Amino acid sequence: MLDKGAGRAFIGSFTSAGGRGIIAADVDGETGALAETGASDAVADPSYLAIAIGSGGPVLYAVSETAEGAVAAFDVNGPSPKPIGARIPVCGEGPTHLALTAGHLVTANYGSGSVTVLPVTAGGEPCAASGVLQHEGAGPDPQRQRGPHAHQVLPDPTGRWVLGVDLGTDSIRICALDPDAGELTLHGETALRPGTGPRHLAFHPAGSHAYVLNELEPTLTVCRWDADAGVLEPIGETPVVPDGVDGPVYPSEVVVSHDGRHLWTANRGHDSIAVLALDGTREKAELVTTVPCGGHWPRDLALDPTGRRLYAANERSGDVTWFDIDPETGVPRRAGSLDAPAASCVIFA
Repeated sequence: MLDKGAGRAFIGSFTSAGGRGIIAADVDGETGALAETGASDAVADPSYLAIAIGSGGPVLYAVSETAEGAVAAFDVNGPSPKPIGARIPVCGEGPTHLALTAGHLVTANYGSGSVTVLPVTAGGEPCAASGVLQHEGAGPDPQRQRGPHAHQVLPDPTGRWVLGVDLGTDSIRICALDPDAGELTLHGETALRPGTGPRHLAFHPAGSHAYVLNELEPTLTVCRWDADAGVLEPIGETPVVPDGVDGPVYPSEVVVSHDGRHLWTANRGHDSIAVLALDGTREKAELVTTVPCGGHWPRDLALDPTGRRLYAANERSGDVTWFDIDPETGVPRRAGSLDAPAASCVIFA
């Protein structure tokens, strides 16, 4: 039994790099500390996770970031995740992200530069892919942008639109999902500055703005979001590391605070968490400071459900480190860590 006020967390990891697959952990309600309860290596390289409530309780979903690309579902009612059914191919290569919307899973397939739709049964089991939207285009970076590389896919706050963030084409695609046919229709495409390599975006809690984190340049692109029209409009950029930083920096994840006053980014290479302040218009982001991520190569950041703590999945040092957040300044303070070899993401039930 969990202590009063406690919750659960799930950590994805790269089995090909020594990870244990999906790690389940209890979360101490008072301190935020993680305590592992079990793990499953039933699928290879479960690098990103999502969770939903099915008819039998919570169901965890994972991408298998492999050349053949697949998703898998897990029962997480017990101490260790247990597979539900078989892994389902996504008809794409190297899926890096997935999300749930309108009774479907959608995956961003980095290797093939596509987005896949898979229906989900009432019991939470994914079915064979019902649609694949292939991205087209390229960018100026000869190593990283020779073709499309869909890196993230997520619904907007209204649930009407599905946005695909493509690192290879420096663009965000806005699509509509037909829940009956299980297919995506391209509605529009927003071009970002060439060579920035957008990786992930996060919406402001008010739903009126989105913040796109770029991987090939350590910057954040601020955008207005018109949910009625399905239009994303870039309006400015902000650096996520201080001037004069030596060596390459590859930002990986962006998280917005529940009150919409701050956002954080994980910066690989710099091994830091950037703290940015958002003004009242939601259109200006100012870099306040950076703090050490608690390890090496932070691939993911996540807020706990209370919004009081931030968790960093540090891939190369093999840990998940948690931080208490100062509610006024937004500055995280390291509070502890859990060993998690080749950690790639962390989510909360």
